[in-house]
Amino acid sequence: MCPAKVADNDIRGWIIPIGGGEKKVRSSAILDRFVQLSGAAEARIAIIPTASKLEDTGDRYRAVFDEFGVSRIDIVQLEDRRDCEDPERIGALQQATGIFFTGGNQLRLATIIGGTSVAKVVRSGNAKGIHVAGTSAGAAFVCEHMISFGRGGPTPKSGMATLSPGLGLTNRVIVDQHFRERDRHGRLLTALAYNPFTTGIGVDEDTAAFIGPDDMIEVLGSGALTVIDASDLEYSSMAAAKQGKPVSLIGVKLHILIEGDRYDLTTHQAQPGAH
Repeated sequence: MCPAKVADNDIRGWIIPIGGGEKKVRSSAILDRFVQLSGAAEARIAIIPTASKLEDTGDRYRAVFDEFGVSRIDIVQLEDRRDCEDPERIGALQQATGIFFTGGNQLRLATIIGGTSVAKVVRSGNAKGIHVAGTSAGAAFVCEHMISFGRGGPTPKSGMATLSPGLGLTNRVIVDQHFRERDRHGRLLTALAYNPFTTGIGVDEDTAAFIGPDDMIEVLGSGALTVIDASDLEYSSMAAAKQGKPVSLIGVKLHILIEGDRYDLTTHQAQPGAH
């Protein structure tokens, strides 16, 4: 699923995958930046808690955004695919300046929202300038190619990661969340072995990749962003590897970026910040 086309007079909104575990308080630099981009006090934030089965997930994020002084906060409950065709829910998303997907299970997002009117509204809205953030499962969902599940570990292995279609806001990256905390280097490398066109982004907890309309990534948060560039991949043994066996990858480039660092998804160049 390719990203929605940006019209000549429009500028795409920011895409903000968060690694999970972000501070859910007024002092959160990540959530503050999202709110500021979305209009500060004039922002209209739509929270989509579909990934979570906890009844209070939406309310907890509403309380956080309320502390930022956001003028309008809507919790858009989507429990099944019929909800994703409801005009009232769709209207709340169309009026939003920022859309936030909570954590939970990314397959709930894909199976409930994928291919529905809600998915189309979020995609077209982002192409018209609405900013979309997702934490944990929500971060994985923003991509065209989503890691739906897999195993931890440092070495890529055949079958270590399972991919499914995501929301499709961007086809330039594959995102993996809770990256360092859950030792997910191997599964992100495995996902890239399936599709070397994309750039792998491993997002630590309390860390975010702010992907701008110019496809420049800015890192914010207390952890790191692991960028795996497979654009010059010379060799992969994935096609010959047996299930569960290690995979050879030659020509992969890796960057570890921290707050203030940047990465250009077009030129594949990393830039240090002022540390």
